[in-house]
Amino acid sequence: MSKIIAIANQKGGVGKTTTAINLAASLAVLEHKTLLVDADPQANSTSGLGFEPRNIKTSIYECIINDINPQDIILNSETPNLDLIPAHIDLVGAEIEMINLSEREHMMKRVLAKVRDQYDFVIIDCSPSLGLVTINSLTAADSLIIPVQCEYFALEGLGKLLNTVKIIQSRLNPELDIEGFLLTMYDSRLRLSNQIVEEVKTHFQQMVFKTIIQRNTRLGEAPSFGQTIIMHDANSKGAINYLNLAREILQKNELTKISRSEKIVDIV
Repeated sequence: MSKIIAIANQKGGVGKTTTAINLAASLAVLEHKTLLVDADPQANSTSGLGFEPRNIKTSIYECIINDINPQDIILNSETPNLDLIPAHIDLVGAEIEMINLSEREHMMKRVLAKVRDQYDFVIIDCSPSLGLVTINSLTAADSLIIPVQCEYFALEGLGKLLNTVKIIQSRLNPELDIEGFLLTMYDSRLRLSNQIVEEVKTHFQQMVFKTIIQRNTRLGEAPSFGQTIIMHDANSKGAINYLNLAREILQKNELTKISRSEKIVDIV
């Protein structure tokens, strides 16, 4: 049975899309068949895997609004075991077009139900908002990863997101769990970064991933080449961080027995 994980935070610039792309790629490299769903009108996950959004004729928008079979639009990435359901700017209009639909919060769930059993993991890159498309994504998901950047105002807006999660759990998707809070953009040289780490761990304790995503130039470069960090530079800190995150998720879900050599790598 596959697991659907949404990556969401209504605050932009927290490493949400970077996490969606590179977590999906890391799970794929670890030989778990993975589908990345771009549910953001900016289509950054689509371009981050090397596809030009302007050339996308059929996207997640058509699947939601026009009932197109997602199987017909899945794209194969350069990374083995990693597929993509792309996005397009048209997805902006879905917010309005879904308003009058019956059970409008369940449209994404219906779409993914047609393909989820073909994959071990489905990763949804949500838009930086708490609009209807994001609510659809959370209704379809089994769990949620919340990226939190190690910068000022890190916890700003998290209360609103967590309230939305509680509403979805009570009304739309009682099975939705928080997979964890992921600390991103960490710089060990900065006192502020270390303060944010301690603050988030104090607030959320065991819900915080042990893996922390460090600031890394190669990680920032990769999308401009249309590549995941593993394809761009497999030896970089960013690649090691996201492989560690994938391994931590696999361990948490008891989906694999990891050998000593594959366990989380410490980075000095």
